[in-house]
Amino acid sequence: MEPIIDAEQARNLSLFRPLGYQRNSCGYCKSENGSASYYTSSLSVRPLHYEELVKRGWRRSGTLYYKPNLGRSCCPHYTMRLEAAAFKPRKDQRKAINRWNNFILGPEYMRRAAYLCPKTREEKKRRKGHFDLLAAVHETEYSNVKRPIDPKTKKLLEPAHRFEVNLEGDSVSQAKFNLFLKYQTTVHKEDVSKWQTKDFERFLCSGLKRSPANPKSEEKKLGSWHQCYRLDGKLIAVAVLDLMPSGLSSVYIFYDPDYEQWEFGKLSAMREIALTLEGPYHYYYMGYYIHSCQKMRYKGAYRPQYILDPESYTWDPLDGELSKKLDQRSYVSLSRDRRLASEGMSESTAEAKTEINDEEVSLFDVHMPGVMTLEEVKAVDLDHWLLLVHGSFVHMIDLVGWERMPLDSPQSIKGIIAELAATLGPEVIKNSAAVLFD
Repeated sequence: MEPIIDAEQARNLSLFRPLGYQRNSCGYCKSENGSASYYTSSLSVRPLHYEELVKRGWRRSGTLYYKPNLGRSCCPHYTMRLEAAAFKPRKDQRKAINRWNNFILGPEYMRRAAYLCPKTREEKKRRKGHFDLLAAVHETEYSNVKRPIDPKTKKLLEPAHRFEVNLEGDSVSQAKFNLFLKYQTTVHKEDVSKWQTKDFERFLCSGLKRSPANPKSEEKKLGSWHQCYRLDGKLIAVAVLDLMPSGLSSVYIFYDPDYEQWEFGKLSAMREIALTLEGPYHYYYMGYYIHSCQKMRYKGAYRPQYILDPESYTWDPLDGELSKKLDQRSYVSLSRDRRLASEGMSESTAEAKTEINDEEVSLFDVHMPGVMTLEEVKAVDLDHWLLLVHGSFVHMIDLVGWERMPLDSPQSIKGIIAELAATLGPEVIKNSAAVLFD
Protein backbone atom coordinates (compact mmCIF):
# COMPACT_ATOMS: atom_id res chain seq x y z
CA MET A 1 0.00 0.00 0.00
CA GLU A 2 1.48 3.32 -1.09
CA PRO A 3 1.73 6.14 1.46
CA ILE A 4 -0.87 8.91 1.23
CA ILE A 5 1.80 11.63 0.98
CA ASP A 6 5.50 11.54 0.12
CA ALA A 7 8.38 12.43 2.45
CA GLU A 8 8.71 16.00 1.14
CA GLN A 9 5.01 16.71 1.65
CA ALA A 10 5.22 15.27 5.17
CA ARG A 11 8.13 17.56 6.05
CA ASN A 12 6.09 20.60 5.04
CA LEU A 13 3.16 19.79 7.32
CA SER A 14 2.48 21.30 10.73
CA LEU A 15 1.31 18.81 13.36
CA PHE A 16 -1.24 19.60 16.07
CA ARG A 17 -2.36 17.60 19.09
CA PRO A 18 -5.75 18.93 20.34
CA LEU A 19 -5.92 19.68 24.08
CA GLY A 20 -9.33 21.30 24.04
CA TYR A 21 -11.08 24.26 25.63
CA GLN A 22 -10.18 25.09 29.22
CA ARG A 23 -10.77 27.69 31.90
CA ASN A 24 -7.85 28.83 34.05
CA SER A 25 -6.97 31.44 36.64
CA CYS A 26 -6.12 34.87 35.27
CA GLY A 27 -2.59 36.15 35.79
CA TYR A 28 -3.75 39.75 35.42
CA CYS A 29 -6.86 40.30 37.55
CA LYS A 30 -6.19 37.13 39.61
CA SER A 31 -9.69 35.69 39.14
CA GLU A 32 -9.78 31.93 39.75
CA ASN A 33 -11.29 30.80 36.45
CA GLY A 34 -11.85 33.99 34.45
CA SER A 35 -9.49 33.12 31.61
CA ALA A 36 -10.72 30.84 28.81
CA SER A 37 -8.79 29.53 25.80
CA TYR A 38 -8.62 26.71 23.29
CA TYR A 39 -5.31 24.83 23.45
CA THR A 40 -3.26 22.60 21.20
CA SER A 41 0.34 21.45 21.40
CA SER A 42 2.93 20.87 18.70
CA LEU A 43 6.59 20.05 18.22
CA SER A 44 6.39 20.83 14.51
CA VAL A 45 4.89 24.10 13.25
CA ARG A 46 6.02 25.84 10.06
CA PRO A 47 6.55 29.62 10.28
CA LEU A 48 4.08 30.20 7.42
CA HIS A 49 1.37 28.26 9.24
CA TYR A 50 2.08 29.98 12.54
CA GLU A 51 1.67 33.33 10.83
CA GLU A 52 -1.81 32.24 9.73
CA LEU A 53 -2.58 31.30 13.33
CA VAL A 54 -1.29 34.63 14.68
CA LYS A 55 -3.62 36.40 12.26
CA ARG A 56 -6.45 34.38 13.82
CA GLY A 57 -5.57 35.43 17.38
CA TRP A 58 -3.28 32.55 18.37
CA ARG A 59 -0.02 32.73 20.32
CA ARG A 60 2.40 30.15 21.64
CA SER A 61 4.29 29.49 24.86
CA GLY A 62 6.94 26.93 24.03
CA THR A 63 5.15 23.94 22.48
CA LEU A 64 1.75 25.07 23.81
CA TYR A 65 -0.44 27.01 21.37
CA TYR A 66 -3.54 28.83 22.55
CA LYS A 67 -6.37 30.99 21.26
CA PRO A 68 -8.16 32.98 23.99
CA ASN A 69 -11.92 33.30 24.06
CA LEU A 70 -12.17 37.08 24.20
CA GLY A 71 -15.94 37.00 24.61
CA ARG A 72 -15.85 34.95 27.83
CA SER A 73 -12.60 36.04 29.49
CA CYS A 74 -12.22 38.55 32.30
CA CYS A 75 -9.22 40.24 30.65
CA PRO A 76 -9.54 39.82 26.86
CA HIS A 77 -6.20 39.30 25.07
CA TYR A 78 -6.13 41.25 21.78
CA THR A 79 -3.53 40.50 19.11
CA MET A 80 -1.66 43.66 18.15
CA ARG A 81 0.83 44.54 15.43
CA LEU A 82 2.87 47.48 14.22
CA GLU A 83 3.79 48.28 10.63
CA ALA A 84 7.52 48.78 11.12
CA ALA A 85 7.98 51.25 8.26
CA ALA A 86 5.48 53.62 9.87
CA PHE A 87 7.07 53.56 13.33
CA LYS A 88 8.20 56.91 14.74
CA PRO A 89 10.12 56.58 18.05
CA ARG A 90 8.99 58.79 20.91
CA LYS A 91 11.39 61.00 22.83
CA ASP A 92 11.76 58.54 25.72
CA GLN A 93 12.45 55.70 23.29
CA ARG A 94 15.13 57.68 21.45
CA LYS A 95 16.62 58.69 24.78
CA ALA A 96 16.92 55.04 25.86
CA ILE A 97 18.98 54.16 22.77
CA ASN A 98 21.16 57.26 23.09
CA ARG A 99 21.87 56.60 26.79
CA TRP A 100 22.89 53.01 26.03
CA ASN A 101 25.10 54.05 23.12
CA ASN A 102 26.84 56.66 25.26
CA PHE A 103 27.45 54.02 27.93
CA ILE A 104 28.96 51.62 25.37
CA LEU A 105 31.27 54.20 23.81
CA GLY A 106 32.23 56.01 27.00
CA PRO A 107 33.12 59.72 27.37
CA GLU A 108 36.83 59.27 26.61
CA TYR A 109 36.18 57.43 23.35
CA MET A 110 33.56 59.98 22.26
CA ARG A 111 35.90 62.87 23.03
CA ARG A 112 38.86 61.41 21.13
CA ALA A 113 36.70 60.10 18.25
CA ALA A 114 35.18 63.56 17.77
CA TYR A 115 38.72 64.85 17.31
CA LEU A 116 40.13 62.01 15.20
CA CYS A 117 37.00 61.28 13.11
CA PRO A 118 35.07 64.57 13.02
CA LYS A 119 31.60 64.53 11.45
CA THR A 120 30.94 66.78 8.50
CA ARG A 121 28.60 69.73 8.84
CA GLU A 122 26.00 67.83 6.77
CA GLU A 123 26.25 64.77 9.05
CA LYS A 124 25.80 66.90 12.16
CA LYS A 125 22.81 68.69 10.65
CA ARG A 126 21.17 65.44 9.55
CA ARG A 127 21.75 63.80 12.94
CA LYS A 128 20.30 66.79 14.78
CA GLY A 129 17.13 66.94 12.70
CA HIS A 130 16.48 63.25 12.10
CA PHE A 131 16.59 60.12 14.25
CA ASP A 132 17.72 57.16 12.13
CA LEU A 133 16.50 54.04 13.95
CA LEU A 134 18.66 51.58 12.00
CA ALA A 135 21.79 53.67 12.44
CA ALA A 136 21.10 54.23 16.13
CA VAL A 137 20.64 50.56 17.06
CA HIS A 138 23.72 49.43 15.13
CA GLU A 139 26.24 52.21 15.63
CA THR A 140 27.75 50.88 18.87
CA GLU A 141 27.99 47.25 17.79
CA TYR A 142 31.69 46.55 17.95
CA SER A 143 32.03 45.71 14.25
CA ASN A 144 30.58 49.15 13.36
CA VAL A 145 32.57 51.28 15.82
CA LYS A 146 35.27 53.41 14.23
CA ARG A 147 38.67 52.56 15.73
CA PRO A 148 41.32 54.91 14.33
CA ILE A 149 44.90 54.82 15.57
CA ASP A 150 45.25 57.36 18.37
CA PRO A 151 48.49 59.31 17.79
CA LYS A 152 48.84 59.78 21.55
CA THR A 153 48.91 56.10 22.39
CA LYS A 154 49.89 54.69 18.96
CA LYS A 155 47.06 52.17 19.52
CA LEU A 156 43.60 51.67 18.11
CA LEU A 157 41.02 53.84 19.83
CA GLU A 158 38.71 51.49 21.71
CA PRO A 159 35.21 52.11 23.09
CA ALA A 160 34.58 51.68 26.81
CA HIS A 161 32.79 48.39 26.13
CA ARG A 162 32.67 45.77 23.41
CA PHE A 163 28.99 45.33 22.52
CA GLU A 164 27.85 42.56 20.17
CA VAL A 165 24.42 41.32 19.09
CA ASN A 166 23.94 38.04 17.22
CA LEU A 167 20.94 36.14 15.94
CA GLU A 168 21.38 32.52 17.00
CA GLY A 169 19.29 29.35 16.97
CA ASP A 170 16.86 28.90 19.88
CA SER A 171 19.08 26.25 21.44
CA VAL A 172 19.81 25.66 25.13
CA SER A 173 23.14 26.71 26.66
CA GLN A 174 24.32 26.95 30.25
CA ALA A 175 24.94 30.68 29.84
CA LYS A 176 21.36 31.27 28.62
CA PHE A 177 19.87 29.16 31.41
CA ASN A 178 21.92 30.87 34.12
CA LEU A 179 20.91 34.30 32.82
CA PHE A 180 17.24 33.25 32.62
CA LEU A 181 17.35 31.93 36.18
CA LYS A 182 18.89 35.17 37.47
CA TYR A 183 16.24 37.21 35.64
CA GLN A 184 13.25 35.13 36.83
CA THR A 185 14.35 35.01 40.46
CA THR A 186 15.37 38.68 40.68
CA VAL A 187 12.84 40.48 38.48
CA HIS A 188 9.83 38.14 38.86
CA LYS A 189 10.71 36.95 42.39
CA GLU A 190 10.24 33.28 41.46
CA ASP A 191 11.58 30.40 43.50
CA VAL A 192 14.78 29.03 41.96
CA SER A 193 13.41 25.50 42.33
CA LYS A 194 10.61 26.25 39.86
CA TRP A 195 12.96 26.08 36.89
CA GLN A 196 15.06 23.18 35.63
CA THR A 197 16.94 23.14 32.33
CA LYS A 198 14.19 21.01 30.75
CA ASP A 199 11.55 23.60 31.77
CA PHE A 200 13.58 26.41 30.24
CA GLU A 201 14.05 24.36 27.06
CA ARG A 202 10.32 23.66 26.79
CA PHE A 203 9.42 27.31 27.45
CA LEU A 204 11.90 29.23 25.28
CA CYS A 205 13.94 26.75 23.22
CA SER A 206 11.27 24.62 21.54
CA GLY A 207 9.89 26.92 18.90
CA LEU A 208 9.00 26.93 15.23
CA LYS A 209 10.91 25.01 12.57
CA ARG A 210 13.97 27.10 11.74
CA SER A 211 15.63 27.92 8.41
CA PRO A 212 18.22 28.33 7.03
CA ALA A 213 20.26 25.74 8.92
CA ASN A 214 23.32 28.01 9.02
CA PRO A 215 22.67 31.14 11.13
CA LYS A 216 25.35 33.04 9.18
CA SER A 217 23.53 32.56 5.88
CA GLU A 218 22.28 35.70 4.14
CA GLU A 219 19.02 33.91 3.31
CA LYS A 220 15.92 35.34 5.01
CA LYS A 221 15.63 33.71 8.43
CA LEU A 222 12.41 32.00 9.46
CA GLY A 223 11.41 30.12 12.58
CA SER A 224 12.40 30.62 16.22
CA TRP A 225 15.64 32.41 17.06
CA HIS A 226 17.47 33.98 19.99
CA GLN A 227 18.84 37.50 19.60
CA CYS A 228 21.76 37.45 22.03
CA TYR A 229 23.31 40.59 23.52
CA ARG A 230 26.90 40.32 24.79
CA LEU A 231 28.85 42.97 26.67
CA ASP A 232 32.62 42.48 26.90
CA GLY A 233 32.07 38.84 25.98
CA LYS A 234 29.40 38.21 28.64
CA LEU A 235 25.81 37.30 27.74
CA ILE A 236 23.58 40.01 29.24
CA ALA A 237 20.25 39.64 27.39
CA VAL A 238 18.34 37.24 25.15
CA ALA A 239 15.30 38.19 23.05
CA VAL A 240 13.28 35.17 21.93
CA LEU A 241 11.82 35.81 18.47
CA ASP A 242 9.53 34.03 16.03
CA LEU A 243 10.34 35.06 12.46
CA MET A 244 7.51 34.53 9.98
CA PRO A 245 7.36 35.29 6.24
CA SER A 246 5.81 38.75 6.80
CA GLY A 247 6.04 39.27 10.53
CA LEU A 248 8.36 39.23 13.54
CA SER A 249 6.77 38.12 16.80
CA SER A 250 8.39 39.02 20.10
CA VAL A 251 8.06 36.00 22.40
CA TYR A 252 10.09 36.94 25.50
CA ILE A 253 13.05 39.00 26.70
CA PHE A 254 15.24 38.16 29.68
CA TYR A 255 18.28 40.12 30.75
CA ASP A 256 20.82 40.54 33.52
CA PRO A 257 19.09 42.54 36.29
CA ASP A 258 22.43 44.29 36.94
CA TYR A 259 21.69 46.29 33.77
CA GLU A 260 18.02 47.03 34.49
CA GLN A 261 18.65 50.79 34.53
CA TRP A 262 19.26 50.68 30.76
CA GLU A 263 15.61 49.87 29.95
CA PHE A 264 16.12 46.67 27.98
CA GLY A 265 12.41 46.53 27.24
CA LYS A 266 12.72 49.65 25.10
CA LEU A 267 16.12 48.71 23.68
CA SER A 268 14.97 45.27 22.59
CA ALA A 269 11.67 46.52 21.14
CA MET A 270 13.41 49.08 18.93
CA ARG A 271 16.10 46.62 17.89
CA GLU A 272 13.35 44.15 16.95
CA ILE A 273 11.53 46.83 14.95
CA ALA A 274 14.82 47.49 13.16
CA LEU A 275 15.18 43.77 12.41
CA THR A 276 11.59 43.77 11.12
CA LEU A 277 12.58 46.51 8.66
CA GLU A 278 15.81 44.82 7.62
CA GLY A 279 14.30 41.31 7.23
CA PRO A 280 12.13 42.55 5.65
CA TYR A 281 9.35 41.12 7.83
CA HIS A 282 7.05 44.14 7.53
CA TYR A 283 4.97 43.66 10.72
CA TYR A 284 6.12 43.63 14.34
CA TYR A 285 3.95 41.68 16.77
CA MET A 286 4.42 42.60 20.44
CA GLY A 287 2.13 39.85 21.69
CA TYR A 288 -1.24 40.33 23.35
CA TYR A 289 -2.62 43.67 24.46
CA ILE A 290 -4.89 43.82 27.53
CA HIS A 291 -6.47 47.25 27.72
CA SER A 292 -7.54 46.86 31.36
CA CYS A 293 -4.02 45.96 32.48
CA GLN A 294 -1.87 49.01 33.24
CA LYS A 295 1.33 47.00 32.78
CA MET A 296 0.29 46.34 29.16
CA ARG A 297 -0.30 49.99 28.25
CA TYR A 298 3.37 50.51 27.36
CA LYS A 299 2.82 48.50 24.16
CA GLY A 300 0.53 51.22 22.88
CA ALA A 301 3.46 53.65 23.06
CA TYR A 302 4.97 52.03 19.96
CA ARG A 303 2.83 53.65 17.31
CA PRO A 304 0.93 53.17 15.12
CA GLN A 305 -0.48 49.97 16.67
CA TYR A 306 -3.32 47.98 15.13
CA ILE A 307 -5.60 45.52 16.92
CA LEU A 308 -6.96 42.34 15.37
CA ASP A 309 -10.76 42.32 15.27
CA PRO A 310 -11.64 39.00 16.98
CA GLU A 311 -14.59 38.33 14.67
CA SER A 312 -13.70 39.68 11.21
CA TYR A 313 -9.90 39.23 11.50
CA THR A 314 -9.40 42.73 10.11
CA TRP A 315 -7.07 45.28 11.73
CA ASP A 316 -8.25 48.47 13.47
CA PRO A 317 -6.11 51.36 14.80
CA LEU A 318 -5.74 51.15 18.58
CA ASP A 319 -5.93 54.92 18.92
CA GLY A 320 -9.33 56.52 18.43
CA GLU A 321 -12.68 54.72 18.31
CA LEU A 322 -11.38 51.33 19.48
CA SER A 323 -9.49 52.72 22.48
CA LYS A 324 -12.53 54.73 23.60
CA LYS A 325 -14.78 51.67 23.45
CA LEU A 326 -12.25 49.56 25.35
CA ASP A 327 -12.39 52.17 28.10
CA GLN A 328 -16.11 51.39 28.44
CA ARG A 329 -16.23 47.57 28.05
CA SER A 330 -13.71 44.75 27.99
CA TYR A 331 -14.83 42.98 24.80
CA VAL A 332 -14.96 45.02 21.61
CA SER A 333 -15.30 43.94 17.99
CA LEU A 334 -15.77 46.97 15.78
CA SER A 335 -17.04 44.80 12.91
CA ARG A 336 -19.70 43.37 15.25
CA ASP A 337 -20.64 46.83 16.52
CA ARG A 338 -21.14 48.06 12.96
CA ARG A 339 -23.20 45.01 12.04
CA LEU A 340 -25.41 45.45 15.10
CA ALA A 341 -25.83 49.14 14.35
CA SER A 342 -26.94 48.34 10.80
CA GLU A 343 -29.49 45.87 12.23
CA GLY A 344 -30.76 48.41 14.74
CA MET A 345 -29.66 46.37 17.78
CA SER A 346 -28.17 47.83 20.93
CA GLU A 347 -24.83 46.59 22.24
CA SER A 348 -26.25 45.91 25.71
CA THR A 349 -28.89 43.56 24.29
CA ALA A 350 -26.40 41.73 22.09
CA GLU A 351 -23.85 41.40 24.89
CA ALA A 352 -26.10 39.26 27.08
CA LYS A 353 -24.35 35.88 27.50
CA THR A 354 -26.10 32.58 28.00
CA GLU A 355 -25.15 31.07 31.33
CA ILE A 356 -23.50 27.75 30.44
CA ASN A 357 -20.65 25.65 31.73
CA ASP A 358 -18.50 26.23 28.67
CA GLU A 359 -16.09 23.44 29.58
CA GLU A 360 -18.78 20.78 29.39
CA VAL A 361 -20.50 21.67 26.12
CA SER A 362 -19.29 21.56 22.54
CA LEU A 363 -17.09 24.47 21.49
CA PHE A 364 -19.74 25.23 18.87
CA ASP A 365 -22.22 26.00 21.65
CA VAL A 366 -19.81 28.44 23.33
CA HIS A 367 -19.91 30.79 20.31
CA MET A 368 -16.25 31.73 20.72
CA PRO A 369 -15.44 34.81 18.58
CA GLY A 370 -13.61 34.04 15.35
CA VAL A 371 -14.12 30.27 15.48
CA MET A 372 -15.69 28.52 12.51
CA THR A 373 -19.32 27.55 13.04
CA LEU A 374 -20.53 23.95 12.88
CA GLU A 375 -21.96 24.61 9.41
CA GLU A 376 -18.65 26.04 8.21
CA VAL A 377 -16.76 23.02 9.52
CA LYS A 378 -19.21 20.69 7.78
CA ALA A 379 -18.22 22.37 4.51
CA VAL A 380 -14.57 21.39 5.10
CA ASP A 381 -13.45 17.96 3.95
CA LEU A 382 -12.59 16.60 7.39
CA ASP A 383 -12.85 13.04 6.04
CA HIS A 384 -9.56 13.52 4.22
CA TRP A 385 -7.74 15.61 6.80
CA LEU A 386 -4.53 13.84 7.71
CA LEU A 387 -4.02 11.99 10.98
CA LEU A 388 -0.58 10.87 12.15
CA VAL A 389 -0.72 7.40 13.68
CA HIS A 390 2.48 5.66 14.84
CA GLY A 391 4.60 7.48 12.28
CA SER A 392 2.24 6.99 9.31
CA PHE A 393 -0.40 9.28 7.84
CA VAL A 394 -3.97 8.15 7.31
CA HIS A 395 -7.18 9.96 6.47
CA MET A 396 -9.75 10.59 9.20
CA ILE A 397 -12.28 8.51 7.31
CA ASP A 398 -9.97 5.50 7.76
CA LEU A 399 -10.79 5.49 11.49
CA VAL A 400 -13.25 2.77 12.48
CA GLY A 401 -16.69 4.28 13.00
CA TRP A 402 -15.67 7.76 11.81
CA GLU A 403 -18.76 8.26 9.65
CA ARG A 404 -21.12 7.47 12.54
CA MET A 405 -19.41 9.78 15.06
CA PRO A 406 -21.25 13.03 16.01
CA LEU A 407 -19.52 16.21 14.87
CA ASP A 408 -20.79 18.33 17.76
CA SER A 409 -19.88 16.00 20.65
CA PRO A 410 -16.73 16.99 22.57
CA GLN A 411 -16.45 13.36 23.75
CA SER A 412 -16.20 11.82 20.26
CA ILE A 413 -12.99 11.73 18.20
CA LYS A 414 -14.81 13.42 15.36
CA GLY A 415 -16.03 16.16 17.70
CA ILE A 416 -12.48 16.71 19.02
CA ILE A 417 -11.15 16.96 15.47
CA ALA A 418 -13.97 19.32 14.45
CA GLU A 419 -13.16 21.70 17.32
CA LEU A 420 -9.47 21.68 16.38
CA ALA A 421 -10.36 22.45 12.77
CA ALA A 422 -12.74 25.24 13.79
CA THR A 423 -10.03 27.04 15.76
CA LEU A 424 -7.13 26.47 13.33
CA GLY A 425 -9.05 27.74 10.31
CA PRO A 426 -9.29 26.49 6.71
CA GLU A 427 -5.82 27.57 5.52
CA VAL A 428 -3.94 25.75 8.27
CA ILE A 429 -6.15 22.66 7.94
CA LYS A 430 -5.00 22.26 4.33
CA ASN A 431 -1.35 22.19 5.39
CA SER A 432 -1.42 20.24 8.61
CA ALA A 433 -2.17 16.96 10.28
CA ALA A 434 -3.66 16.05 13.64
CA VAL A 435 -1.99 13.84 16.23
CA LEU A 436 -4.22 11.86 18.59
CA PHE A 437 -2.74 8.53 19.55
CA ASP A 438 1.07 8.89 19.38
